[in-house]
Amino acid sequence: MDICEKFGRNVYKYRTERNLSQEELAELTDLHRTYISAVERGTRSISSKNIQRISDALKIPTYKLFDFGGNTNE
Repeated sequence: MDICEKFGRNVYKYRTERNLSQEELAELTDLHRTYISAVERGTRSISSKNIQRISDALKIPTYKLFDFGGNTNE
């Protein structure tokens, strides 16, 4: 699994923990829903500016989106 897929899984995890739909997260970040969907699927590379937008909207520190559980080989 590559970094985009791992990152996307974390976005999905924190979004669902906050009971937000992709549409709601898109609205909070001023990004398109299809962009959020592609990020969560790991098919879209993401800029640092948009990473910050997502972490702010999810109300979590940015580093949590990069916490892949210590096993970087998966």
